[in-house]
Amino acid sequence: MLSGRDINPSPGFRTNPGHVITVEPFRGTVSVHAAGSLIAETQNAVLVREAGHNPVYYVPIEDIDGDRLVRSGHVSRCPYKGKASYWNILVGDHEIDNAVWAYELPYDELLELAGLASFYESKVSVTATPD
Repeated sequence: MLSGRDINPSPGFRTNPGHVITVEPFRGTVSVHAAGSLIAETQNAVLVREAGHNPVYYVPIEDIDGDRLVRSGHVSRCPYKGKASYWNILVGDHEIDNAVWAYELPYDELLELAGLASFYESKVSVTATPD
């Protein structure tokens, strides 16, 4: 019988098992604004820390204003997390390109990222207020 971690394993962890990525619940509120407009707000964010990268907040997709998102054709691949899909954010009459990404079908080792999305802090304002 296969476990959940046997179906879609990460090639990155197979070749570099010492690479560290942690996912932990953030105790507080995460808010995301783009051009002064609230795009997302949640008390169910997680904080992802990955060796060699700045920490990143991921928020549940249902806590993002879906009316402001437009799926872009851009994709990228992380050898540890999987294939990332991207969205533009609609603000007024323009779009902020590829400002949001999500691993819709992450590799087994990071299944907790399914249903979550993150934002480029160079394109939006992310505020994390601890409880």
